[in-house]
This record gives sequence, C-alpha cells and structure tokens, in this order.
Amino acid sequence: MTRATWTSWPSREALSRQGRKRPRAVIAWSVRALLLALVLWGSVTAGNFGPWEVAVGLLGVLGCAWTAWAFYRTSLEHRLWPSLGLMALLMAAAFGAQQAGAGVPALVLWCGCAVTALERLPLSAAVPATAVALAAYAAVNTEGWMTTALTTGGLCLAGYVLRLDAEARGSALRLLAQERAARAAEAESAALNERSRIVREIHDVLAHSLSAQLVHLEAARLLIAREPSGEFRDQVLERVVAARSMACEGLAETRQALSALRGEVAPVEDFLRQLVTAEPGAVTVAGEQRPLTADASQAVRRVAQEALTNVRKHAPGATVLVRLEYLPGEVALEVRDRGGRRPVDELAVSGSGYGLLGMKERAELLGGTLEAGPGEEGFVVSLRVPA
Repeated sequence: MTRATWTSWPSREALSRQGRKRPRAVIAWSVRALLLALVLWGSVTAGNFGPWEVAVGLLGVLGCAWTAWAFYRTSLEHRLWPSLGLMALLMAAAFGAQQAGAGVPALVLWCGCAVTALERLPLSAAVPATAVALAAYAAVNTEGWMTTALTTGGLCLAGYVLRLDAEARGSALRLLAQERAARAAEAESAALNERSRIVREIHDVLAHSLSAQLVHLEAARLLIAREPSGEFRDQVLERVVAARSMACEGLAETRQALSALRGEVAPVEDFLRQLVTAEPGAVTVAGEQRPLTADASQAVRRVAQEALTNVRKHAPGATVLVRLEYLPGEVALEVRDRGGRRPVDELAVSGSGYGLLGMKERAELLGGTLEAGPGEEGFVVSLRVPA
C-alpha cells in the first residue's frame, strides 16, 4: 500500500448515506437498533443492580449513543483528532461498563468501535484504534482463544469489507455526478450552438431587412422634404418620420435580443434607466442587486418595453415611475404612469406588439405572475418572476 492509502480518509460520499439503497439502509438501521437494544438489555439485566444503578446505566447508554452520533458527524467532516477523542471516550465507557459488571454492553462497544474505526477512519488511525478495541475484547472474553481469534478476525474482515463497500458506493456516486455534469455541459454547449445559429439567422434576415428599410425611409423623407409645403405633404412626412423612428427602435431591440442570446447583456438597471431617458419619469431599485438569469432578465426588459410603449400610445406625456425590487428568490418590476392620459387617433394605437397577453404568457412560462390594470392615478403593470 502507498502512503496515501494509509493517510487518506474514505470519501465523503462513502461516509454519507447518499446513494444508499433502501434495503441496505433498512439493514444498517436494524443492526444499529439491535445493538442498542442489546446494550440496553445487558445494562439492565447485568448483576443485581438497584434502581439508581439501572438509571445511571441507562444514562450511560444514552451518552454512548450521542457519542457515537457525534463520531459519525466528525468522521464525515474528516476531523481526525475529534473523531479519535470520541472513539477513546466510547472505549473508556466500555471499560467502565466492564468494571461495573455489565460485560455484554462492554463487549458490544469494543466490537462496534473496532468495526467502525476500520470503516470510517484513515487506516493509519483505524488500525491502532481497532487493535486497542480488539485487545480489550480479547482480554475479557472467556470463551477460549479459538473463539476469540475467530471473532477478532471476523470483526477485522467485516470492518474492512464495509470500508471497501462504502468506497465503491462513493466512487459510483462521483462517477454519476461527473456523468451528469458532462451531460449538462453537453446540453449547454448544444444550447449555445443553437443560440448562435438563431443569432446568425436573425442578423442575416431581420437586422439586414430593418437596416435596408431605414435607408429607404430616410431616402423617402429626403424626397418628401424637397416638395412644396402643404397639408398632405406634411402628413406624409410625419408618417414617414414616425415609420423611420419605429424601424430604428425595432433595429435597436433586435440588436438587444441578439446580445441577450449571445450572453452579452447590460445590467437590467442600466437598461431601465436608458429606457426611461426619453420619458418624464424615474427608475427606483430596491433590494440587494445580483445578476439575474437570462430568462428573468429578458422578461423584465420586454415587459418594461411593452409597458412604456403602451404609455406612449395611450398616455402621451405621462410621468413614468419604474421600480425594480430584488426579493429572495425572485425579482419584481412595477411600471406606473401618472397623468397625460387622453385619446389618440386610431393609427397611433395600432401596432403589432404582443401586448398584455404576451407579457402574461412570458411571465407564466417562467413560473411568475403579471398583473395589469388601472391604479390610483394611472395604469400599473406589476411583474414577478423567479430569479
């Protein structure tokens, strides 16, 4: 064996109950319950003890049970000296029980310490601890040297087999975790490749189309501007300018969507402040700021965009108040407008935005909620999504 074999601990996966099948767990707990019952029975029936002695013995059994639990915790955390101290305390309790005439609990404790040390401690510490426990067992056992030798050998073999079984289970759990991580990385890589393909398609089709549309609209604006001023010419020019502005906004939103797909997204707070720049209003941020998931960030951006678009259409000149709040496990967005509400012509209210229904569907797909309706002074849109 190498030096590392002697000094290394069993893995945390091996020492924990993780991955242990139900039948094996039931057997393990049954063995522990049987040993505890045996210790209790031996403590109560050994000798002619009075009520006080029996009470002290029961308290000792409970103390040993707590010490064994503490040993399992410290060994799980790979803390050598506390584990050895607790093991020594159990052996001392066994010696005390032997001196008090409770031989069966003492034998159970020594045998349990021998097996458990081999199962859970580094071999450099487990072998001496097991040797001490089995030597104490052999010193008090009166069933003959052959039975003692077979018992001690069987206990050593059982402890080492339990150690190997636990290590095999721990290795299987580590391999399973690595396989899951590899599959997750593969799925993430496939998703990134698909996003890159979508980005290229959107850029080649939509972005180029919008850019060409902007060029033609600008040319149309210049041609119309050369015509003599008149009511018809001014109305056409106004519509062309509005169409060009909408095309510019669409191109900007397309570029933002492409950046989001690439993972190159500015913080939500900066986006909201930039969004409200052209409006009379303010942005308030509450809670401890943190990076949001891509889906949550995109939902907040799209809902804020749609809410401000509705304000421009239905309440021109209204003051817009945007509040972004970071909550435990989720993020909340509220867009509220005040004043400026007045009817506008039919063409101004028309559009192809996804509207309130689209915002609500986006929120529900993420496990969130969206509420929209009249407030005290205007219209309120409230979004909550996990983040």
